[in-house]
Parts: sequence; C-alpha cells; structure tokens
Amino acid sequence: MHQLRLLLVLAEELHFGRAARRLYISQPAFSRQIRRLEDHLGLVLVERSTRRVRLTAAGEALLPRVRALVGAADELREAVRQRARTLAGRVVVGCYITALPFVTALAGGLRDRHPGLEVVLREVDFVDQTAALLDGRVDAVLAYGPLPPGIQTLPLATERQVVCLWERHPLAGRDSVSLAELADLPVIGSSPGVARVWRDFWAADPRPGGAPVTYTGHTAATFEAGMSAVIQGHGIRFVSASCRELFPRPGIRYVDVSDAAVCTAVLAWSSARRDTPEVAALRRTVGGMVGRGGTDPNPRWWHTEHTES
Repeated sequence: MHQLRLLLVLAEELHFGRAARRLYISQPAFSRQIRRLEDHLGLVLVERSTRRVRLTAAGEALLPRVRALVGAADELREAVRQRARTLAGRVVVGCYITALPFVTALAGGLRDRHPGLEVVLREVDFVDQTAALLDGRVDAVLAYGPLPPGIQTLPLATERQVVCLWERHPLAGRDSVSLAELADLPVIGSSPGVARVWRDFWAADPRPGGAPVTYTGHTAATFEAGMSAVIQGHGIRFVSASCRELFPRPGIRYVDVSDAAVCTAVLAWSSARRDTPEVAALRRTVGGMVGRGGTDPNPRWWHTEHTES
C-alpha cells in the first residue's frame, strides 16, 4: 500500500526529486520503492530518462484502480478510528465492593467516553479478583495489589495501611501502633484460594526481621467477612487507610500502623487480553484519572465523580 501511494504522488509530479521531497524521503529510496513495486507486479509502470518521467501505458491503465484501492484503504482506516471512538458492546469490571467511589468514578468516565458501551460492575471476592480475570469472567478488576503473574496492572493511588481492631482491645484507643506491638495478635487469614502474594502482603507476613505470623482459625474471602470476624474479637485485619472513612463500623477501630508497607490500588487485567477493545478503553479512561490521588491516604479522585480529561 505504501508503494501504491508513492506511485500516485509520482503520477502527479512526474519528477522523482519533487515527489521524494513532497514525502520527505530521499530520491534514491523513493526510486527503489517504485522499482520494487514494478518487480512485484511484473510490469514497467514508469518510463525514466534524463529529460522526463512519464507513466507507461500499463501505469496509466492501472492508475484509476490504484486510486480506488488507496481511497478504500483510507476509508477503512477512518472507519476504524470512528469505531474506536464509538466503542459498543459490554465491559465487565470486578471489584470486591462495587459501591466504592472510585468504582463509580471509573464507570462514569467510561460511559461518558463510550456511550454505546454497557458497563457492568460485578462484585468479586478475594479469590475471584484473580481467578475471574484469568478465566475471562471479567474484563478487568479494581483491586489492591500485589497480584500474581499473568496479570498486568495500572497503579491508581497509594495509601497507608491501617489495622482493624476490636473496639475493646487495649490498643484500640491508640493513634498509631507498630508491627512489633501487633506481633502477638493473631491475623484473620484469607481463604485458601486467594493468591499467595496477595494473602501474605495483607497479613504483613513475614514481619520485619522474619518473624512468623500467627493466624486465627477464621478465614475470610470477602471484606465484610473479615470485618465481621474482627467485630467478634477473632483477630485483626490489615486494610487500606481509606476504609476508615468509607466503612465506619460499630465495634471496630482503625489504627495507623507506623511501619506497614504502603498499599496501591490498581486497575488489573489479564496479560492475554491487554489489547482487546474493552480493556484498551478501560486503560485509556483510567489513564486520565491517574495522578489525582497522589500518595494521599484518602485519594481525592476516589471520592469525586470525574470524566476523563
């Protein structure tokens, strides 16, 4: 197709030098491309001499068809661009709590950019936030990292971790605690199907210095199940700092952990589906929101509905 476009320019200029300059390439490179086109077709399309350049009879005869073919390619390219701008279909986004403000902000941004795209928010538990991605039940998830291999992520915002304590625990009245002060408190574990890298991170396992973590006999596959176990005094849970504002609970106190690792909220998708139209639209939309939260423990764009800039 590139060579056919060169032929059209040459047919207008009838001069290799002018045609090459018009396309910002060297004259030798331009001439080689025309030769290759002739070799490919098995026809001489251009008569060359020191005085003039003109199309042969074969070149003249093919010229209308070349124009039609190049024009059709341009129309196809424009149709693809229009399709990209008016994406239609269905995109399924998973999250462990679909009512989170940053989930509704993303859904709003997608609907504004792609009115023909049906955005389906699906609640997934801590197991399915990974499994549903890999088996294709959802196109993407909004989650907290880290996530296992085979899943790509776009970081959204970072924040501190806090520990959830039963309100009657002696440490519940503190503004801040260290991991060392929590060493003897059992952690409410995650269900066995939860990705190991995620489970260990959210239990701060191992602790600084390599100290092992003690787990209770209770496990949780959902956020609410974990909160319920804390309220009943079964153990502690580590969660993101924004939960203090988003999910106040009678019976629970959220306390800062001075030396816990920061956590990162991400948009995640399967590596195998990175370039599907739905996932590409998600990545572009979220890309317009990244940076508004910075490292604030309560990232601002999570709490305000935004459309893509």
